[in-house]
Amino acid sequence: MSRALVDHSTSLSRTFKYLLATQFLSRGIPFVFNSWIVRHLTEADYAIYAVQFHLFVTCVLFLSREGFRRACMRADIKCDGASREENAAKLLKVAWLTLPLGIFITIGACFFVLWWQGLSYSNPYAQAIFINGFACVLELLAEPLYILSQNLLLLRLRLVVETVATFSRCFTMCILIVKQYEMEKGIVFALSQVAYAASLFLGYWGYFLLFGAFKTSDLFPFRLGNMMSYDKQLANMCTLFTFQSFRKLLLQEGEKMVLVWLDTPYNQAVYGLVDKLGSLVVRMVFLPFEESSYATFARSASGHYPQKSKKIGNSLAEALKLVLLIGLVFMAFGPSYSYSLVRLLYGQKWSDGEASTALRYYCLYVVVLAMNGTSEAFLHGVATEDQLKRSNDSLLVFSVIYIVMNVILIQSAGSVGLILANSLNMILRIIYSAIFIKHYFQGSTSFSFRSCLPSGWPILLVSGVTTLFSERIFLDRQDFWATFLIHFSVGLTCFCISSIVIYRRERSFIYKIIRFRDHKD
Repeated sequence: MSRALVDHSTSLSRTFKYLLATQFLSRGIPFVFNSWIVRHLTEADYAIYAVQFHLFVTCVLFLSREGFRRACMRADIKCDGASREENAAKLLKVAWLTLPLGIFITIGACFFVLWWQGLSYSNPYAQAIFINGFACVLELLAEPLYILSQNLLLLRLRLVVETVATFSRCFTMCILIVKQYEMEKGIVFALSQVAYAASLFLGYWGYFLLFGAFKTSDLFPFRLGNMMSYDKQLANMCTLFTFQSFRKLLLQEGEKMVLVWLDTPYNQAVYGLVDKLGSLVVRMVFLPFEESSYATFARSASGHYPQKSKKIGNSLAEALKLVLLIGLVFMAFGPSYSYSLVRLLYGQKWSDGEASTALRYYCLYVVVLAMNGTSEAFLHGVATEDQLKRSNDSLLVFSVIYIVMNVILIQSAGSVGLILANSLNMILRIIYSAIFIKHYFQGSTSFSFRSCLPSGWPILLVSGVTTLFSERIFLDRQDFWATFLIHFSVGLTCFCISSIVIYRRERSFIYKIIRFRDHKD
């Protein structure tokens, strides 16, 4: 077996392993902290923290850097002495463009928020927006080195830096809420974002300046004589992906935009609570898997080795089977335990409201979210420039449909309506990606959609129905603790039976997933 084929066969598992650890720590720490902060904030304050400021920071950073991240992962830095530094310099010349673009977007976003809400510069909310803007620029100062580290597969570096940054944000917020209780909560949230950005900046710059194999001149490769000497093909690809990111942002954060525009702070807080809780598995498992899948698909498609189509087809089938299996587990057990989970984590104030109902629907939404992430990762990883342009056009159409559905459904069903609109949007995108996949493997037996369906899925369906009946029959909200134990025992029994059946039918596939090979960074 060739070296290239071995590298491709192990890169997905290795990358996923580190990204999963990164997401587990960077999302798990805030999850524990979020259980505490929800009990110490009003609904209006939590809406600012979970929806409004999150939306602002996400919009600025996503538009500034997402296109560059996608495109630069296609670049190849050779590890053969001088050419490594030369290729790194070419990569960084393009990556540094995220900073001026980000500054422009940050300034525009700050003044747009002030104009839209009619705020003066002395308003605490306006000051918090400017502090968040500063945090975005500080984070973008580390972006070129993040891109370089990802291209070099320095995954352990990302694990350490993001974990420290997340802890810094949570610790700063906790201290300020407890010690500076008179400080405006918006200022508290913004300062914690600065702590996060500063940790990223110090972490990446500290590593490359103190321990990296590159000189300072390589990290900032601009000279008077070669300012216009850059990789034009890579820059064009960054431009293409950046334009695509505008449309993807509407699809990714459109519901929060509509929520902030049309709905009350209470419904914003409910959706923020459900989104942070329900999307925990998405961010901890599906997001790193999507990133590692994209990196693997992109590198596999660009290489040349025997049985290339079969290898890519097997990787795609296994990736889709894994995310579908995880999604089906959440669809089976999530709805019947949503109320109990919200009650245990956040108290009766939240569980007896709309939050538990919204979480039930979110558990069903997880399945289509999982399928869309992996299928789009494949499309973006192997598509040509013309195919990506057509994908951009389709995203524009989906964006319009999505925003219209959000506006209609939020007025009739609140936060549940947003989840339904998201589900419809994901289904449309899955259909588009499925058509692309079908054409990509046309005339080949390397891939089949039927092979993506995990064996044993009927037992999950039976378990889902059983636990729903268990909740209706056994769980008493007035006598929660005594009846919850019975309901929990029923679910645990169903889960164990389902696990045994699926393990027996998918033993070879599970072994393949578990047996990660160890590699050095």
